[in-house]
Amino acid sequence: MRLEKAAYLSIILAFIGVVLVLAKALLIPIVLATFVWFIIREIRMILRKIKFVRQRMPRWLENLLASLFLFSLVGFMISIVSANIGLLSQKMPLYEKNINQVILLINDTFHIDLFEKIKAYSLSLELSNVFQMVLNSVTSFIGNGFIILIYVLFMLLEESGFLHKMRAIYPERENMDETLDILNSIDASVGRYLLLKTLVSFTTGLLSFIVLKLIGIDAAFFWAFLIFILNFIPFIGSLIAILFPTVFALLQFGELAPAIWVISVIGVIQLLVGNFVEPKIMGNSLNLSPLVVIIALSIWGALWGITGMVMSVPITVILLILFSRFQK
Repeated sequence: MRLEKAAYLSIILAFIGVVLVLAKALLIPIVLATFVWFIIREIRMILRKIKFVRQRMPRWLENLLASLFLFSLVGFMISIVSANIGLLSQKMPLYEKNINQVILLINDTFHIDLFEKIKAYSLSLELSNVFQMVLNSVTSFIGNGFIILIYVLFMLLEESGFLHKMRAIYPERENMDETLDILNSIDASVGRYLLLKTLVSFTTGLLSFIVLKLIGIDAAFFWAFLIFILNFIPFIGSLIAILFPTVFALLQFGELAPAIWVISVIGVIQLLVGNFVEPKIMGNSLNLSPLVVIIALSIWGALWGITGMVMSVPITVILLILFSRFQK
């Protein structure tokens, strides 16, 4: 009997995995829209701490102000990132000329032989592939921006009649209360995580932007934006976030000193924020062990790429809350 249940479970999980991969073009915008909706709700709750907003402002106006703030901020960041990408494209021939100079510099400094030189060159190609994958994920998010906006709009409109529809679905009060309890748990955990993670990542990106600007790195805002996005990926995100601007500093200047400054200062920022500030702010509210986070990161990364890695923790929290309600 146990073997039969295990076989059924394996078939169901395989089927779900196939659906998640094949339907990711449809599912990813919906999931992203849901997370944006969570953030808007958190911003709205912050606005409601103001006495005038809480007592005089209607719900639709609160949603409008929170949405305008969030989407204006996103639009502003996208416009600057686009300008920075244009700057990088114009200077790309200069960076390409510095590749051989950088390889020779590394060889002379660290006494690397020809084999290691070829290996280093192969590594640079692999890094470019990873860089392209991140850019594709950011471009995909921007490209889906309109449809995400439509989904968020309908989610906000559905809020007002949500309880009425719940009463229609669950005639018995006990069943409705149990469902609402699950939804409230998801709302509290995921909404708080997304808001705090956004604030922490924004702080990291802002500090990194200041450092990169002082060092003189081209398109500093773009690299800071990349650091902001990658900080949503647990564990490996912060490491990749350090790696990209460090490699770029080598290509831009053709010298080791700027790259050493970048990796040192940005590394200290990541260390302080990741090990002191973030745990202090978030505490242990998600109740996720590092092993669970790593497994979730691997699974969702394999299914949805960089986008899946960014969303791995919130999705896992939602699934754990849902599974915890099953007693048998």
